[in-house]
Amino acid sequence: MSDNEALLLERIKKGDITSFELLIADYQVYAYNIAYRMLGNEEDAKDITQEALIKVYKSINKFKGTSSFSTWLYRIVMNTCKDELKKRKEVMISLDKEIETGEGTMAMEIGDERLNPSKIVEKNEITHMVQDAISRLPEDNRMVVVLRDIQGLSYEEISEVIKEPIGTVKSRINRGRNMLKKILTEQKHWILSEPY
Repeated sequence: MSDNEALLLERIKKGDITSFELLIADYQVYAYNIAYRMLGNEEDAKDITQEALIKVYKSINKFKGTSSFSTWLYRIVMNTCKDELKKRKEVMISLDKEIETGEGTMAMEIGDERLNPSKIVEKNEITHMVQDAISRLPEDNRMVVVLRDIQGLSYEEISEVIKEPIGTVKSRINRGRNMLKKILTEQKHWILSEPY
């Protein structure tokens, strides 16, 4: 931790919000990227990042400095993402079930974002494919792949973030990468074999 970071942390613990804004300025983008890769949606990632940063501010006095501030922050972001993913599993609804409204019943419909021209132009196809593949990974593997291959954290830092031994981290990364490769290979094969 740099002297400047230590000074900012000291001020934050005394209630200085400006120091908090200065401290997290460098980490906000990384926190958002983690949330986006875990959740696969810009709006959810923004909300979760905001929620995680509020948690960081509220619990700043619990930060003991035994790990780097970034590792502690990323752990909070990851845990907030995990909580959100758990909520999503609990709130599953059937798309076949009709919805009761004041005017009767109606079928559930979902808009197809792929047909929106502005979205097609806006998003890079390869990035979309990779994100889709990442979101299909099991949560434990997705977490470590995002931290290692997208955020560039070391095995030691990932071990601190997820509170698992380095061997477990390496094993999950290896499994996650192999699963990701398989998913992307299947997607590529499907795209190439699709009739036009």
